[in-house]
Amino acid sequence: MIRSPDEENGTGTEDLCKVDIASLKSRIGRIRHADDTAVPTCSDDVTPAVPITTTPLSTDTSPLNASVARAKDLATKALRRKEEGFVKQGETPPHDSTRQPAYQRYHTLAQSGPPGLSLPYQYKVLAEMFRSMDTVVAMLYNRCETATFTKVKQGVQDMMRRRFEESHMGQIKTVFPEAYTFKQEKNIPTFSSGVPKTSYQLTVEPLTESDQNEARPLLSALHLLKRRSIFHQNLVSIVKQHHQVFLSSLVPPVSVPDDKLNRWHPHFNVDSVPAVQPSLLPQVPVTEKLITAREVLDKARSLLSPKMEKALVTLALNTGDTPADVLGSCPNPTEPPVAQVPASLKGVSQTLLERIRAKEAQKLQAAMTRNPAQEERLLMMSRLGELARILRSVFVAEKKAALIMEVVCNRMVASYRSSLSTGEMEKHIHLLAEVAADWLTIHPIRKDFYLKLNKKVELSVVLEKLSRRLKEEEGV
Repeated sequence: MIRSPDEENGTGTEDLCKVDIASLKSRIGRIRHADDTAVPTCSDDVTPAVPITTTPLSTDTSPLNASVARAKDLATKALRRKEEGFVKQGETPPHDSTRQPAYQRYHTLAQSGPPGLSLPYQYKVLAEMFRSMDTVVAMLYNRCETATFTKVKQGVQDMMRRRFEESHMGQIKTVFPEAYTFKQEKNIPTFSSGVPKTSYQLTVEPLTESDQNEARPLLSALHLLKRRSIFHQNLVSIVKQHHQVFLSSLVPPVSVPDDKLNRWHPHFNVDSVPAVQPSLLPQVPVTEKLITAREVLDKARSLLSPKMEKALVTLALNTGDTPADVLGSCPNPTEPPVAQVPASLKGVSQTLLERIRAKEAQKLQAAMTRNPAQEERLLMMSRLGELARILRSVFVAEKKAALIMEVVCNRMVASYRSSLSTGEMEKHIHLLAEVAADWLTIHPIRKDFYLKLNKKVELSVVLEKLSRRLKEEEGV
């Protein structure tokens, strides 16, 4: 088919138009691609422009941006209102470190099942302490052993892995006062060197229901369960009292009988109930100690009967002395009163009796004016005789010329009749080396001390010297 020139020109024009349109589209695409790559380089304050898509079904995103901005604005206002609400109510911020841990503040909310009449966290801990204490006391009571606070404390702490003090025992007494009898007693065997036998100790004795068939009733598992149930009910009663106060503070106030109460008020914070106030336990009795001679005389005067006191006053008036000299004055030791010689001492020289009385008066005066340091030294001096014998036995048993201080102290502590620590025994050894320096010597070598005995000195000579030195210091 032969085309005319006009047809050929028309076809060339259409092809040229298609080429121009394709080049124009490619240029527009390059410009848009350059705009897309330039958007991330803008600052954070400037909102990037949304590129125009080439698809004909593109949607307008301005309503979405408006919704997001509105949601952010509402969240900011809600957070501001929440902070203002905390300030108005006088509450501390949630991040305050002085508040209790969350597992204590929201303990009741974390319990499984219906809330009911649940107890605060600290009350549950106190109930567990009572259970452990009742178990330890019952075990000691059934064994006819005195339950002291030291034994009960150790047993409860081993069971609970938690500290147990006298304040917790006072709280238990507040909640269940009919459970135990507390006393301060002494002369209780402790089998421990740290607690002397003559010191007072707090004892615990359970109160049990007396049975006519049993001379001394025992605490069985059934009794322990009953006591535990009573303790729990008493704790619930304490919480109910705080709950009644909370109900009366509401507007309008609410009144609910305790026997019909099955659960707490929804707004009642159970874990904010204050702790139980501990009751007073028996304290160690204060014994009166007479220190000076004047206090001794005043005490003796208070013990005199009125007739005897009147007789002494009459005697003082007849002899020309004042009543105060007879009743309250301290006699002068340098001028002893003339005493009548008893019939058994007739024939004894009066001079010898006067010297004996003067010596006794001197000892009494020295005993009244002696300071505590001298008293402790005299007590240590009185033990040196027996300790010297033990020390000689230790050297004979070890068969060595010199022994280290630590070994000697351990051997002597194990052999001495009274309970002395290694530190106290070392002080006695130093004092023995000071008094009997020709028999016992201490040699410091490096960081240790070595003891050495002089075999040429007899033990009897050493004992005689110690006895003579003790009498001299007692007479001073």
